[in-house]
Amino acid sequence: MQRIERLGTGIGWRPEIAEAVEAMPGIDWVEAVAENVCPGHVPDSLLRLRERGVTVVPHGVSLGLGGADRPDEARLADLAARAEALGSPLVTEHIAFVRAGGALTASQPLEAGHLLPVPRTRDALDVLCENIRIAQDALPVPLAVENIAALFSWPGEEMTEGQFLYELVERTGVHLLIDVANLHTNHVNRGEDPAKALGELPVEAIAYVHVAGGFERDGVWHDSHAHPVPRPVLDILADLASRVSPPGVLLERDENFPAPQELERELAEIRGMLTTAPAEGRTVRLLSGKAAQGTDPARQRLALAQAALLSALVAGTPAPEGFDRVRLRVQSRALCAKRADVVAKVAPELPKILGAAAYRPAFLSYAQRRPMTAGYRRDALDFAEHLLDSGGHLLDSDGPADTGARRELELWWRERSGPTPPAAHPGARLARAARSALHRRRPALRSA
Repeated sequence: MQRIERLGTGIGWRPEIAEAVEAMPGIDWVEAVAENVCPGHVPDSLLRLRERGVTVVPHGVSLGLGGADRPDEARLADLAARAEALGSPLVTEHIAFVRAGGALTASQPLEAGHLLPVPRTRDALDVLCENIRIAQDALPVPLAVENIAALFSWPGEEMTEGQFLYELVERTGVHLLIDVANLHTNHVNRGEDPAKALGELPVEAIAYVHVAGGFERDGVWHDSHAHPVPRPVLDILADLASRVSPPGVLLERDENFPAPQELERELAEIRGMLTTAPAEGRTVRLLSGKAAQGTDPARQRLALAQAALLSALVAGTPAPEGFDRVRLRVQSRALCAKRADVVAKVAPELPKILGAAAYRPAFLSYAQRRPMTAGYRRDALDFAEHLLDSGGHLLDSDGPADTGARRELELWWRERSGPTPPAAHPGARLARAARSALHRRRPALRSA
């Protein structure tokens, strides 16, 4: 295992707070969402931070290392390019699956648009170890993987989270990114003891730590990254700091950004929690041997299980046996809501065209029957196409989206869905759009 340099105290860099982050005192490093950074067009703010000696770490969210498929070569190449463009000492991703279906199950590919938990089973561990080995070989710097928050548990799990992570590190030598807010989330939602998890972890493998806020509603903790860090999360951080001195700690905030002074206050509180002297660290065997071979049968079994679960969450099929159906419904609603929010961000014209009051119910109605299969930008186009194919009844039900709005939506869809820029003449543009629609029509739309 390669040694990770000491990072210090940092904050998640987001475009909305870029100026504030640059002005904050005592920021040693920042973390940027890898998929939001283009290697050839690194944001000026990140370049200025780099010039000042601030470390920048790319944090991936779409690789799906916990999925049944082997990591996509193009996604790995993109992550490697971002690490090199930012001069990063490491890259990070999640122990999660984000898609399912496809060739391994001979079923429709499905996208969750969210990080979902892998089952803590031998099959899942074998597959994850092989996927991490593949990623490690493709990346120019060390990899660290993050524990995730979850609303539900898999039935028939064979290990605790700490045991699962211990074996993962032992078999692959991968570093860990421990999110203490996620440990708190799993304590509330799944009854898991954070202290027990920390006691079982190979804490010497920790590259850095995430700290974030959330909120509780109806007995469920939502890891929102949009609220202040609560005391229980800080207490878990203090517990971790009593066991080991982590190389880095980072405050995450993704939306609902407070004043810079409030972020600085939270950072100061986090620094204070790290002043506890760590106990004598225990040792952990970090093997450099390869992960277990012959994982194809495990991949097949994992693929079928993950496809069944994701289909229940996003396509309305029955919940697989053994799952908490109430929790799955909560997760399903959360995934729908997230799709609506993200599509509104990647295609802000849609809420404007439809009207803010009409957009969300129309999208939720669409999402409940049509799972996402190819990412959020494609989802936005498919939603617009669905509205246009519906005969207009969804567009003129609430008044704001009248005939003029329908024409505006059609123009928006035509300009983004075709393989070539739209022709200047309206008739030619309409003909091209009609041809494109015929070629692109999906079975799900034909059966609507």
